[in-house]
Amino acid sequence: MRNKESGPSQRQLRVAEQIRHALVETLQRGKFNEEVLIDAAPLVTVAEVRTTPDLKNATAYIMPLGQNNVEEIVDALNNSAYYFQKQVNRSSNLKFTPRIAFKIDDTFDEAAKIDELLKNIPKYADEEE
Repeated sequence: MRNKESGPSQRQLRVAEQIRHALVETLQRGKFNEEVLIDAAPLVTVAEVRTTPDLKNATAYIMPLGQNNVEEIVDALNNSAYYFQKQVNRSSNLKFTPRIAFKIDDTFDEAAKIDELLKNIPKYADEEE
């Protein structure tokens, strides 16, 4: 039995990467019903996919590059999630295809905030002396 703190299993990582590749290929083809996705899909990067331990659900973290309507793009992707599931099913050898949900990847924003805080540490230390 796995410890919950040890992170995802090798199988979860392998399946997640397989799903990520399938999503990227689907986005590159750009055959969508949603107008928002037709224009934005080439500029959407799938940064990471995380699966649940039972592999029934997957969350795809995306970054729409240079887009102002990020929420609209995420909503359109979630509305088209079934289409993406079908494409993942076609391109993978998975017994069951997980349900896919799309979320904005905010790791770069978080990293920028941390970087800014770290830059300001010497300023605060000098002020206290």
